[in-house]
Amino acid sequence: MTVLKDSRPGSPAEGSAAPRPATPARRRSGRRTGNRIVLYVVLTIIALLIVLPLVWIVLTSFKTDGDAIRNPFSAFPNPWSIDAYTTLASGQQPIFRWFLNSLGAAVLQTVIILVTASAAAYALARLEFWGKRIVFGAIVATLLVPPVIFLIPNYLIVQNLGWLDTIWAISIPGAASAFGVFFLRQFFIGLPVEIEEAARIDGAGDVRIFLQIVLPLARPALATLAVLSFLANWNDFLWPVYVLLSPENLTLQPGLAQLQGAYSTHFAIVMAGAVIASVPVLILFSIAQRHIVDSVASSGVKG
Repeated sequence: MTVLKDSRPGSPAEGSAAPRPATPARRRSGRRTGNRIVLYVVLTIIALLIVLPLVWIVLTSFKTDGDAIRNPFSAFPNPWSIDAYTTLASGQQPIFRWFLNSLGAAVLQTVIILVTASAAAYALARLEFWGKRIVFGAIVATLLVPPVIFLIPNYLIVQNLGWLDTIWAISIPGAASAFGVFFLRQFFIGLPVEIEEAARIDGAGDVRIFLQIVLPLARPALATLAVLSFLANWNDFLWPVYVLLSPENLTLQPGLAQLQGAYSTHFAIVMAGAVIASVPVLILFSIAQRHIVDSVASSGVKG
């Protein structure tokens, strides 16, 4: 029996598989792959824009003064030098004293904010009392006021308390965190009420529920607030300039500004100081990164 071959143009040859038509699932998969590639490219560009200035600061800190202002510009030090770090360590400027002052003030303010904001936020989220909405509205309203408006009132309060030129002056005024109360209240509202009700049935009071149940569940939010509070105090420049009078009592940010001369600037020394100032921030983010991600992820989940 003779088998006739189809000789029409466009017909599949004998033994060859016919091309499969693109299904909707395959088309969607291709679009997802293309979107993912575009997303990765955009994220890579953003990451480079963020990282490159940090790399430039580190490289400049290892240059000499002449190399830092050389024209044409050279990205890498030639030669590599640690003169900027040795100059800072020589004691001509008390940069390590400024570092300790900034670290102590930032840690103290962060601890106070976590204690006061968490307690106030839990009361506004769970407890029922007259005027709760008015109190919360007043707290949120303070977020709309520019912080510089509180400069003179806070200065007068600190002066009357005798806190000028002390660590209390740069820690206590900023510890009244309206943002911390608002942020933690929103997180506490998202926690399942059934867990607290079960603990209350077992005989636990409000204080015990808050300390042993709510706070452990709020670790991601507390870690996020701790990082934000630490950075706000660590990077503060204007307020320490007003209330810190002695050069040895300055914090790191206004202290680093003194490394710039009126007629010349030693860029390598300034960049070395900036590298030293960034070390605690990088360590803090590396420690709290997982909790921050958990806080962002849980903010979109309803209990």
